Amino acid sequence: MTTTLWRNARLATMAGDQPWGWIENGALVAEDERIVWVGAEADLPPELKRATGTVTDLGGACVTPGLIDCHTHLVYGGMRSREFELRLQGASYEEIARAGGGIRSTVAATRAASEDELYALALKRLQPLLAEGVTTIEIKSGYGLNLETEARCLHVARHLQLTQPVTVRTTFLGAHAVPPEFEGRQPDYVDAVCAWMPALKAQGLVDAVDAFCEGIGFTPAQTRQVFEAARALELPVKLHAEQLSDQGGTQLACEFGALSCDHLEHLSPEGVAAMARSGTVAVLLPGAYYFLRETKLPPIAALREAGVPMALSTDHNPGTSPTLSLLLMLNMACTLFRLTPEEALRGVTVHAAQALGLAGEVGVLQAGARADFCVWDIAHPNELAYFFGRNPLLQVVRGGQVTAVFSDPQGVAA
Repeated sequence: MTTTLWRNARLATMAGDQPWGWIENGALVAEDERIVWVGAEADLPPELKRATGTVTDLGGACVTPGLIDCHTHLVYGGMRSREFELRLQGASYEEIARAGGGIRSTVAATRAASEDELYALALKRLQPLLAEGVTTIEIKSGYGLNLETEARCLHVARHLQLTQPVTVRTTFLGAHAVPPEFEGRQPDYVDAVCAWMPALKAQGLVDAVDAFCEGIGFTPAQTRQVFEAARALELPVKLHAEQLSDQGGTQLACEFGALSCDHLEHLSPEGVAAMARSGTVAVLLPGAYYFLRETKLPPIAALREAGVPMALSTDHNPGTSPTLSLLLMLNMACTLFRLTPEEALRGVTVHAAQALGLAGEVGVLQAGARADFCVWDIAHPNELAYFFGRNPLLQVVRGGQVTAVFSDPQGVAA
């Protein structure tokens, strides 16, 4: 067993009742992959200090949990920059989708790509996220829309975890759009999605199941069918909900104890109440809101008042949020949605972990959690939301091991 001590740090643990879980002169001890002690350095138990094999002086740097990007579509082929131009010329998201663009164009490119090609593309997208301190990421399928390609995309996501210093949670999003071969036969496609699920689970490729409940997606009744199939396999669910209209999908998802409902610009008071009752996380996606030039804000004040935990994510995808900066999402969440900087950081740590079913495992610095954390060249964590276009990351530690070093933290200014 290897015991490691990190000392002389400002810790934003995101645990406890103190704002930010703040410890001004803190220390952290890990045994192998797990944190065994966090607190003020003056309170470090002598027996832990004696047992320590490696001591790292962080020079007064700020430490947060490793960041979590809890909603991405990272594995796909092709590019949709032309659609960006069309939207600037006045075409709506729905018009582009109904004309055969949107998700369907990405499906064609994804089906045509080999697994090696998809892996290379996804790796290139993952790297800038890792360079900003992401240690856990969710990756959805949904650009294959047949069993073979959906499995290929999920396998690529699993492969990324094997080759890169990141924890990957996979989500099956077969109910993303109706593929061309099922045109006019949407109920048959929903039947197919449900039929694929057991094989994908048996291959160990699925951690959760998602659907796009929307006028241009799937009806609440069809979404229920998908969720019932997931529940029969004991797979948790989440939902793209209330992005373009209020379909009541959130209330439906909460009936199934959904981990999260995501987007939520058109969320109703009834949906907010359902989330509060079920403990479902609201995943806010400011990148898509910005990129689509939306004007209807998610009901942030109502979510806050109801005590619904709010997570943030890049929603990286080729059509509506091609960002690869989770740090930028912190700033956007504050400027566009009026989250506080602390709410924003909680949104990419402790609440993002909850949205993935990993509460207490990652996203927090406390005994028992994985020793996943970031060392930053900042005096206070509110700077992470304050700056945009700046990356002050010094080091990344995942599972108690330094996985990236961008600068020596010792001597960082207080």
